[in-house]
Amino acid sequence: MRHGKKINHLGRTASHRKSMLANMACSLIEHKRINTTTAKAKALKQFVEPLITKAKAENNSTIEKSTHNRRVAFSYLRSKEAVAQLFSEVSEKVADRQGGYTRIIKLGNRLGDSADMAFIELVDFNETYNATEKKTKSTRRSRRSKSAAETKETTPAVEEIAVAEAPVAEEAAPEADAKEVDATEESTDEGTK
Repeated sequence: MRHGKKINHLGRTASHRKSMLANMACSLIEHKRINTTTAKAKALKQFVEPLITKAKAENNSTIEKSTHNRRVAFSYLRSKEAVAQLFSEVSEKVADRQGGYTRIIKLGNRLGDSADMAFIELVDFNETYNATEKKTKSTRRSRRSKSAAETKETTPAVEEIAVAEAPVAEEAAPEADAKEVDATEESTDEGTK
């Protein structure tokens, strides 16, 4: 039985699992988005988010604490370049975020073995999602009054446009009929000659 065992072992020994997660975390920090299985993405999320929190806290603390946080991050990541990028670029970008630094987007099944695949990405580095995330909070009452006012304003405008376009279409029709009649008369005249 596996009661109370919360870590997904991913079918690997402890040393292999730690090395794999360290490599995946370095790739995530470097490329800002990686493609992997859903189970590995969930394990990586639990692995990398505390490190990002330590990097973020480094900007708000003294020199001694920041050195300690860098050493802790290096013990997990085992890459000087990844630690440097984590503490400079990534920590600046997530400075105002309280948590939830990564996003997992499911992609479907892999063709070879039908494994569930997913993207895991750093939230603040995806420009397409961040552009549409700007939401304004409004009360329920103001939405109703705003939507009612908009419908009253838009309905007459649509009717006016429909009425304005209708005579134009009727005027164009007789001209087109006259051209067709002229073309048929010319063809009959050529046939009689």
